[in-house]
Amino acid sequence: MPTPPVSPLATRIGQGPAPFYAQVKQMIIRQIEKGSWPPHHRVPSESELVSQLGFSRMTINRALRELTADGLLVRMQGVGTFVAEPKSRSALFEVNNIADEIAARGHRHSCQVIALAAEAAGAERALALDLREGQRVYHSLIVHFENAVPVQIEDRYVNALIAPDYLQQDFTLQTPYAYLSQVAPLTEGEHVVEAILADPEECRLLQIERGEPCLLIRRRTWSGRSPVTSARLIHPGSRHRLEGRFSK
Repeated sequence: MPTPPVSPLATRIGQGPAPFYAQVKQMIIRQIEKGSWPPHHRVPSESELVSQLGFSRMTINRALRELTADGLLVRMQGVGTFVAEPKSRSALFEVNNIADEIAARGHRHSCQVIALAAEAAGAERALALDLREGQRVYHSLIVHFENAVPVQIEDRYVNALIAPDYLQQDFTLQTPYAYLSQVAPLTEGEHVVEAILADPEECRLLQIERGEPCLLIRRRTWSGRSPVTSARLIHPGSRHRLEGRFSK
């Protein structure tokens, strides 16, 4: 999609007291707030902005980096920079189906199954699922998309004794959460949340630049007294937030 020229706006920046990079940020924010650049709109490249605005590449780069860190832009390696959707939200104290969360926002969920296989449980996995080391577990690695933008890596290990048909499922049609809710209804869950830097492969799958902070949720779930899953859920920090409410 061709991007609208921004050169007519150049007369409005470069003249005020604010640093040049801050003026570039404000120019882009005005375009977003006016609706001229809606969500998923491609922002002009650094080279295009340098040419149209007359600032140095360092100035333009800093403006784009800070807007990305603020969650207003999404930069996809080898693709370009786009206006971000408002951040997706998940409940901190609940376990929900990501497809349902996305649908509730009026958006489209899709996913890509990267891996789906049986493995022998190592020491860490066996401990998490209350199994013997070497016992069989199922492993799925799935990237979830919201309106074609990757928003979560779901790296899940499943107790094969609880969900023996896990590998036969088509997780492009229903999420692992939806399937497991049928065969082993959730009765208890555990969340551990931390900030991380994704590794190079995770950055590639999420289409983010190296060094972008991510939100990691380590989740374990039980059905009755039996541990069912141990999962790592990785969200780009610029595209996701957790919310929680509690009373005392």
